[in-house]
Amino acid sequence: MAASASTESERRPGDTLRASALSRAFEGVQALRAVTLTLGRGEVVGLIGPNGAGKSTLVNVLSGFDRPDEGSVELAGLDVTRWSPHRRGRRGLARTFQHAHAFRALTVRENVEVSALGVGALPREAGRRAGALLRRLGLDRYAHAPAASLAHGDERRLGVARALATEPAFVLLDEPAAGLPEAEVPDFAALVRSIAADHGAGVLLIDHNMALIMETCERIQVLDQGKMLAEGTPAEIRANLDVAAAYLGDSPVPEE
Repeated sequence: MAASASTESERRPGDTLRASALSRAFEGVQALRAVTLTLGRGEVVGLIGPNGAGKSTLVNVLSGFDRPDEGSVELAGLDVTRWSPHRRGRRGLARTFQHAHAFRALTVRENVEVSALGVGALPREAGRRAGALLRRLGLDRYAHAPAASLAHGDERRLGVARALATEPAFVLLDEPAAGLPEAEVPDFAALVRSIAADHGAGVLLIDHNMALIMETCERIQVLDQGKMLAEGTPAEIRANLDVAAAYLGDSPVPEE
């Protein structure tokens, strides 16, 4: 009974971001087909799938940049399906983007401060968060440079810093490792795990870097043609022949 009560407590509505039976079509093309996903506080969940599987559409629906044709999104026990991205952000949901959404004329530090101010932080607190995040992500040497001057990999890091500046309960990382040198991936994996472990945030990690996904995630969900094809631990996903056929062209998922 104690174990059951503990599990139930860990999955209280206030501790989850939940997508229920989401469907979305564009001009007759079904991008999502009754997709369900649950992300708990303090866990890292991977979302993988081939190009065109519906991953970006799902992230857009979860974060409020798009609305489903059917289904719902719940954030901390509240139905937020029709909420704006900004309103969801103030309730603890943050995301990064595949393409830079930085204020390119502002400095790197100012970009992070603006994100903190946008969710109600006072100026001094926004400055504190910016300084700490820039050091943590190795961007402090660019603090006073315009965001437009950053290399592609550093732009991705800035996107992560801006998301974390909101001190989110849940964060959606959309291909954050794209453009990162391979040698830097282990440090980035450690950063992602620390978001969950040290800050208690739930992390949904969408990336094509399978080494990063396998090393970082506690469980993985696989999208294919808008449908959830599989869900499981990294070991279960690695052994899943359906995943290998859909995502890897019948090649086995590489061992860690």
